[in-house]
Amino acid sequence: MSFSLNPFKPLRSFLALPLLVLCLAPPSPAQEPAQAQAPPAPQADKSPSPPEAPAQIELLETRIRFDPSGDSRKEVHTRAHINNELGVRQFAHIGFGYNRSFEQVEISAVHITHATGGTADILPSATSDQPNPAVVEAPAYQDVRIKSVRILGLAPGDTLEYRVVTTVSHHPLAPQFWLDHHFSRGGIVIQELFEISVPSSRKVRLYTSPHIPAATMDESGDAPNPSITYRWQLSSNSKSEPSTAATLSEPDVVLTTYESWQQLCKNHLAEFLGSTLPTPPEIEAKASALAPSTATTQARIEAIYDFVSQKIRIVDLPLGATGFRTRNPVEILSSGYASPEDKFALFAALVHSPLATAALVSNESLKETSGFPRPSAFDHLLAMVSLPGFVRWLDLSLGVAPFGVIPSRFRGQRALMIHLTTEEPWRSIPRTLPFVATQKVNVAASLASDGTLTAKVHYAMRGDNELLLRLAFHESPREKWKDVAQLLALSDGFRGNIISASASDPNATKQAFTIDYEITQPKFVDWSKKPIRLPALLPALGLPDLPEKSEGASPASPIDLGTPLNVDTKLTLRLPTGVSAESPTGTAVERDYATFTSHYAAEANVVFASRQINFLRRQIPATGAADYNAFLHAVQTDQAQLFTLTHLESVSQPQPPKPATPAPSKP
Repeated sequence: MSFSLNPFKPLRSFLALPLLVLCLAPPSPAQEPAQAQAPPAPQADKSPSPPEAPAQIELLETRIRFDPSGDSRKEVHTRAHINNELGVRQFAHIGFGYNRSFEQVEISAVHITHATGGTADILPSATSDQPNPAVVEAPAYQDVRIKSVRILGLAPGDTLEYRVVTTVSHHPLAPQFWLDHHFSRGGIVIQELFEISVPSSRKVRLYTSPHIPAATMDESGDAPNPSITYRWQLSSNSKSEPSTAATLSEPDVVLTTYESWQQLCKNHLAEFLGSTLPTPPEIEAKASALAPSTATTQARIEAIYDFVSQKIRIVDLPLGATGFRTRNPVEILSSGYASPEDKFALFAALVHSPLATAALVSNESLKETSGFPRPSAFDHLLAMVSLPGFVRWLDLSLGVAPFGVIPSRFRGQRALMIHLTTEEPWRSIPRTLPFVATQKVNVAASLASDGTLTAKVHYAMRGDNELLLRLAFHESPREKWKDVAQLLALSDGFRGNIISASASDPNATKQAFTIDYEITQPKFVDWSKKPIRLPALLPALGLPDLPEKSEGASPASPIDLGTPLNVDTKLTLRLPTGVSAESPTGTAVERDYATFTSHYAAEANVVFASRQINFLRRQIPATGAADYNAFLHAVQTDQAQLFTLTHLESVSQPQPPKPATPAPSKP
């Protein structure tokens, strides 16, 4: 249970959810510790060669043609050079998702040129058309499919070439059309051609990122459908990298026929997500069964939320995979499963539509392209319920989110509200949680006379980390909970083996989420070394660093502390008989944005430690950087303090007996 450079991060997502879910993946060789070796002989200065990519895309051509009706045809031509076995595995299957109710995919050609000479064409029999894995047990969504082709006979050094044609007919939102396009980055694609043809009769709005060359434009007057073609031709050295991650996340090209966000909401998406159809009697009966007639409206909505989020199985489809069509609420209820859009449709029907509004949000920034309305700008659906004096934002897809808790990445964002009225479609999501965020960690540890450390660690939390851990334990089978706890221990800075792990019911969202694990580490202490100094065996408190300074200037941006949070950690450590400890001095620092206190004590052979930090504000202005730096230094200095163990003779390693001194010989 030694402590590493991997501190506990109570402020942020100290344990990223994908890491928890994929915790069984072994570390890559690059993550393994370097072996000590003799220093290399001096040599000419040269930059290290970048690692070889599994495959290099030599040519990527994409041509899209839109018709006045909104129908379209997209042709993609790819030529890839396979560099190694990883590239062979990556291209062993190539697949393309589509919805057969309004799309068709044709893999028109797949051709291999072998490095050893000769060519091969992949036969049509290698192509399969199967439902998307997410809908295998959801018959209502069988139109969401993947067409794929199995590539046999591929080897390093080969060149793979294929063409795929996707046609769209009678999309539910036609005659409007739109697209987002990202050019490849990082040199994976050597040459890229992107071409869009739009009918001259349609008014379109076009955005092009300043980080790519301008498009060439051709006008064709051919009757009966004259068109305008925009064409980009880029090479791997003609793309400049955006200056910020937010800009990088936005598309390089956006095209849309929508004139305003109001048009998108009121005239199109509201047809599916904002309808006010009469409530069927089956839905009325279910709503009545979920809450007693004496319950308040707020309590009734909360009961309906618990039912829809936890009892209706989520079918994890991308937003818009069904063209934003929603099923009948009665059908959704009887089937027991739903896409994100259908979960909202059922929830709105149960609470009565005027009380619930669908809200579209994005994981990425919309700063540069916010003036170009299109559905593809969003990838997540939230719900907002509104009563006089009561507003809650809900994420129905997560299943184990407490009522009114949504992922922190969406709080503070602007959401596009889908309604039938002419109201302003944008609304800001509050940054606050519906309750005070807390995180308590209690460590009860014991140190044995052979140097083995054993600890029982208990967590109780409310807030953002609570949501992450609920999801992690909910999505992991119970027999894998020890693996999840192992990663949690590593994120705390603890090393050792998890003996046991348990957690409270992830669905019990009205109470704090609790986790317990027991961890042990042999040879934690070597009693032969003196003096022995130990840190307080507590998770390190992760504080945000100061923003980077520009040249010769103070930080220009405020310091983000995140959601206000109270973190309380406590340790009780029992030492072997005959061992006592000298404790360091505690610290107390108080600011208007945060407070920190610590306390250390030792009585007989028991060591006590506690640290508490309370973040009171979300941000510190840039002008407070110097004061925050002093606060940060005080906390870090306190966390570096050590206990000193003394009187260790009774548990010292046995020493070999000294040889007897021979008696002096008589003269």
